[in-house]
Amino acid sequence: MITFEDFTEWRAERRRQVRSGVTLGMVPTMGALHDGHLSLVRRSRAENDFTLVSIFVNPTQFDDPADLEAYPRTLQNDYSLLESEGVDLVWVPKTSDLYPDGYRYRVIETEQSRELEGAFRPGHFDAVLTVVLKLLQIADADRAYFGEKDWQQLRLVQGMANAFFLPTAIVACPTVRETSGLALSSRNQRLSETDRQKAPDLHRVLTHAATAADARRDLSADGFSVDYVEDRDTRRLAAVHLGGVRLIDNIPLGDR
Repeated sequence: MITFEDFTEWRAERRRQVRSGVTLGMVPTMGALHDGHLSLVRRSRAENDFTLVSIFVNPTQFDDPADLEAYPRTLQNDYSLLESEGVDLVWVPKTSDLYPDGYRYRVIETEQSRELEGAFRPGHFDAVLTVVLKLLQIADADRAYFGEKDWQQLRLVQGMANAFFLPTAIVACPTVRETSGLALSSRNQRLSETDRQKAPDLHRVLTHAATAADARRDLSADGFSVDYVEDRDTRRLAAVHLGGVRLIDNIPLGDR
């Protein structure tokens, strides 16, 4: 496994790959890797000659500095997991390389990014789309893999790739869950023991409630602080707080 920090070195490597005719899959991450990330890695390895995983905790997408500070950083463990999965290449960008302009230039989507997550986290998707565009431009991968757990993000990234004619195909991958139904997330590490037992109720309620309004009511009654539950885009999407940890999830409406 080869690790890069300087993106100019990565670009030289990618040019060599292109000349050799090999295909590249990319998995963009913010580290604190779990089986959800590794499922994307496995899909990429099955569909490409080489796989590149990026690890970058993007500071611009955190509206709360305390949330950025609390985000788990487990780089050495991430390296070990990726090596055990047979990953070929890891890129750990520097903030100064990705934001030489200090985030003066950014990508803005004017409709879908303003609702649901965007309504509760103003500017969040501007930051996500901006950093994803930068990562995709530099990586120059044939395919990039994103999980369906972050459904709104996935749809916005797909839309951006189409709008800007990016050559990288955006590949959607199913949400990975524990046997309890809880969607895997780096934020799960911050749940207390008690809240860890309660957290799977989010998926259970989304699946069994007849309507989004019923799901909101049931989650509130179960001790969750609910930001939203909405049926949109063939999905039921939700964001809740549990013990100070914000959890998001979604299910296909056909799974109800």
